Amino acid sequence: MSRYIVRKANGLSGTVKISGSKNSALPIIAASILAEGETVLSNVPRLTDIENMCGIIRCLGGKCEWSGDKLFISFKKPKSYIVPYEIVTKFRASFLLLAPMLIRIGKVQIPLPGGCPIGARPVDLHLKGLSSLGAKFTQDHGFVEGKCRKLTGTKIYLDFPSVGATENIMIASVMAEGETIIENAATEPEISDLADFLNKMGGKIQGAGTDRIVIEGVKKLNSVRHKIIPDRIEAGTYLTAGVMCKSDITVENIIPEHIKPVIAKFSEMGIEIIENENSVRVIAPSKIRHTDIKTLPFPGFPTDMQSQFTALMSVAEGTSLIVETVFENRFLHIPELSRMGAKIKVDGRTAIVDGTKSLTGAKVKAGDLRGGASLVLAGLVAQGETEIDCIEHIERGYENFGEKLRSLGADIIKIQ
Repeated sequence: MSRYIVRKANGLSGTVKISGSKNSALPIIAASILAEGETVLSNVPRLTDIENMCGIIRCLGGKCEWSGDKLFISFKKPKSYIVPYEIVTKFRASFLLLAPMLIRIGKVQIPLPGGCPIGARPVDLHLKGLSSLGAKFTQDHGFVEGKCRKLTGTKIYLDFPSVGATENIMIASVMAEGETIIENAATEPEISDLADFLNKMGGKIQGAGTDRIVIEGVKKLNSVRHKIIPDRIEAGTYLTAGVMCKSDITVENIIPEHIKPVIAKFSEMGIEIIENENSVRVIAPSKIRHTDIKTLPFPGFPTDMQSQFTALMSVAEGTSLIVETVFENRFLHIPELSRMGAKIKVDGRTAIVDGTKSLTGAKVKAGDLRGGASLVLAGLVAQGETEIDCIEHIERGYENFGEKLRSLGADIIKIQ
């Protein structure tokens, strides 16, 4: 088990380049198995979740090979329809293989997914949507088994704008017979990136990025080259680190439009923001004002940035209110921040944060991906030394996290 040792930073400075989006790469890798020929994806982050998705594709009979930040994927002769339990339980995005496997083989058996313990993320919307298209599912002993002879387009209304369900239904519908309409669809940038990829392959998708997506089914998809969009959550995390350390830093290789809710909150707090076409610079004052946040589906404030902002608010002036509406168990980081001296009270899905002048280093444990990142940020401003265990959670979503922070001047080392 690895851990980070973090000591207080005497300010950060410089520029950090953001990697490709994990949450965009995973559904696109899954959809790649529908292509005839070899698909080449670039700007793919080298993360454990990505490696696990590649591992599943190899187990099923496909090829998934690295060359720098590029992935070469082909799926000529499937050798199994059973997705391996040992890998699936490590990360939730494995369930995105449900639709492409149904299309390629006509059947699939997949364990119910694992991932961060941040709350219930039921798969019923996935199964409901795919069933509407003609798939048949049974559940037994922790497995979902699906079969279909053909998929037929229909109108599907999602009870909640689930990103994963929208992606699975889009992938299934792109080769279904006739027209499919997804209403109350997720609008995240990752949805648009998946649609761009499928359209390059020969798909006919309109409306991605809005809550109404229309898909006209096609008979085949071709292999293509595609560049993954930048990771907006990674960008927000480094910007938050700069603000917490009252520094002047720039993140580049990003799409500023994708992090508008985060930038808006920084502006409320008195942070100077300089936006360019593919970069954002933050210049933080010596005193940081508090603010309130409420997590919502895109374009609202992202739930994946709530933990980092909780750490930020713990050293801001005044009292902040944080309301988590997306996941019911996304305050796992708060007891660990409290060990470092943060003053936070939790009432259900609401956290009340009283800013303090300083935190103190302590031995803490990352319980989930974003919560783990928040502990690293807290360590950058805490007096003394902070030891963060279970950093495998963090490395599921941040490429070269320690190295990038060190390039900005952070004092952080990784202990194997």
